[in-house]
Amino acid sequence: MKFSKSLALLLLFFAVYWSYKSLVPSYSPDEDTVQEHFSTDRALFHVKNISIEPHAVGFPGHARVRAYIIAELKKMGLETITQEGYTAGDWGNLSKATNILAKIKGSGEGKALLLLSHYDSNPHSSYGASDAGSGVATILEGVRAFLAENKTPKNDIIILITDAEELGLNGADLFVNNHPWAKDVGLVLNFEARGSGGPSYMLIETNRGNGKLIKEFTEANPKYPVANSLAYSIYKMLPNDTDLTVFREDGDIEGFNFAFIDDHFDYHTALDNYERLDRTSLAHQGSYLMPLIHYFSDADLDNLKSLDDYVYFNLPFFRLISYPFDWIWPMFWIAVLLFVLLLFDGFRKKKLQLGDVFKGFAPLLLTLAINGIVGYFCWTIITWWYPGFKDMLHGFTYNGHTYIVVYTMFSLAVCFWMYHQFRKTTTPNLLVAPIIIWLIICGLVASYLPGASFFVIPLFGLLAAFMVTINQEEPNPFLLVFLALPAVFMYSPFIKMFPVGLGLKMMMAATLFTTLLFFLALPFFSKLKNKNTLAYLFLFLFFAFGISSHINSDFNGERPKPSSLLYVYNADEDSAIWATYDHRPIGWNNQFLGDEKREPGPEEYKTLSSKYVTKLTYIADAPQKDITLPWIDTVKDTIIGENRILEICVTPKRDVNRLDVYTNPISLNAAKVNRIALSEDFLQKRRNRLVTHYITNNEYTELELSFPKDSVLELSFYEASNDLLSHKDFSIPKRPETSIPMPFVLNDAILTIKTIKFE
Repeated sequence: MKFSKSLALLLLFFAVYWSYKSLVPSYSPDEDTVQEHFSTDRALFHVKNISIEPHAVGFPGHARVRAYIIAELKKMGLETITQEGYTAGDWGNLSKATNILAKIKGSGEGKALLLLSHYDSNPHSSYGASDAGSGVATILEGVRAFLAENKTPKNDIIILITDAEELGLNGADLFVNNHPWAKDVGLVLNFEARGSGGPSYMLIETNRGNGKLIKEFTEANPKYPVANSLAYSIYKMLPNDTDLTVFREDGDIEGFNFAFIDDHFDYHTALDNYERLDRTSLAHQGSYLMPLIHYFSDADLDNLKSLDDYVYFNLPFFRLISYPFDWIWPMFWIAVLLFVLLLFDGFRKKKLQLGDVFKGFAPLLLTLAINGIVGYFCWTIITWWYPGFKDMLHGFTYNGHTYIVVYTMFSLAVCFWMYHQFRKTTTPNLLVAPIIIWLIICGLVASYLPGASFFVIPLFGLLAAFMVTINQEEPNPFLLVFLALPAVFMYSPFIKMFPVGLGLKMMMAATLFTTLLFFLALPFFSKLKNKNTLAYLFLFLFFAFGISSHINSDFNGERPKPSSLLYVYNADEDSAIWATYDHRPIGWNNQFLGDEKREPGPEEYKTLSSKYVTKLTYIADAPQKDITLPWIDTVKDTIIGENRILEICVTPKRDVNRLDVYTNPISLNAAKVNRIALSEDFLQKRRNRLVTHYITNNEYTELELSFPKDSVLELSFYEASNDLLSHKDFSIPKRPETSIPMPFVLNDAILTIKTIKFE
């Protein structure tokens, strides 16, 4: 029996490994695969050519990438067109987007299938290999393989490679609201990335229920679906949008997002390059596209809307499992009923004693409390010990995966040690508390987060194990492991997914999921005589991986530290400063900041916008350089009724990439930028920022503003160029190999500030 338990324990650990391994296809060189099949290596060829250099809107590489994609589509015999125009989207980010379009003509008259990704990279240093060169390459290779079959689809297939996604979904906005093909689209497949590796998650975009989409997706039968309705529910709560969001919000068009999110530290950085793209992630994208393009190119795309929502999740061997929301409460009450019946049976057979049942709550509550608290303070502890990690704005460090293992090992050590202290309490008595906790969780998610209601399925396995332990003194350990397998397959990936997707600040989710998963496997674990030994084993692993995380906590060429430097000339004060967002400046930028650097005051330069509301950390006086200010011309200034109408044209006098315009706190009746109206919703929520213009070819910015005639308007113009390191008037050395430009903030830039008051 002891050997059987040891073997069953190894089987359980293998199941944990398989829960991760089975998510994605394996990669092997496949350049010579038949022309009708998707080749990861052929897709990689496109990634390599797309990611030669940064190619954000307005940067030199941008036009080259566009030309490359157009040439590749024409090689396939597709007529390719472009769509160009200004848009500002919902974010007040103006840019001139140039979309790339092609169409495979179908034999029918129904709605079209649209394949979507974007070709611009994030300003200013990202090479865009994963985000979204991988998506473009997936579509180019998938379309090539599809055309090689020489089959005529029933539905038109539109290829749309958008522009300016990184700036505010501008290309998608331009297509959905201005292109005649948009009204023909019935379904969108969007390929994205928020990191450079890991499984590709499927997320749905719909304004109604997901029932029909899930049914059709299941019929298409992709081989490696990674999707669950909990992730979708969380996605809808977050402020993360993709091009597909525009299709849903502005066009009421359904679609599927496919995006990999691991190795998040590469996202929007100079590390988003060809070498660091995970080949299995790209293969996973291809494994979605090919069955879906075959299925939906012939499916009825006029009938995808549904009022019904489905709970769905993936399992090894079973792929995607789904059932209607209507089943949520019946399944929950069945679980409650089964638990009550088993309680009666346990007390009747004297397998349960009330005192011991209450004892079972002690290890449960203690493990939850200890592991929850430790996980909650994880990021605080890490950044206290390693302050340089504060400059990794992703919130996920290069050794972040090791930290997940560290805290998982700690959680398991606590669980095994705690339950070893209660080894004299019988298994049935110990199981009552976990079942009650899981029933409470299932009841709460059914009420407030129904997408997570598949949590009840592993609970049925726990209830079955509870029944077995009530009726058998020495249950078969393999049976108990078998009953725990649904929990292992479903929850093990969550332990990694939450910190990877939401940052190490969410380590508490990993420690709590580890603990809750332990409870679901408790029928087997409680039968082990060596729980104390296992506790010390996991404690040893906690220290071993902790040492490993420390060894790999330094910054070097493979793990470069993000750094930032700005030169800011304030024309209003006729003063110049060096500025940084770094909490721990390195020698490269600290040589300019010097020992006299200071923290900005509460009101000093706080209007510099950035993702995650990142603020300048240090500034220092800088020598004044002859930086040419933009030409600001008042074209029109008149009063009509109760409103003042103001037209201003801002023309760059140097090569620039961006213009941010801020106002004093004032109510604007209407605003247009380059004749594009800013939405009323944006104007109400904008605070002080009016618009950000991402400039192409040094184009002008034309403002048309309407505001109450008695108001005083102040306009502050922040004009920036990302050429600090190459500008002839500066002698900024090249960054060391151990550092990269900090993402999500204005960086390596020369910034001028000019304010004009209209009284």
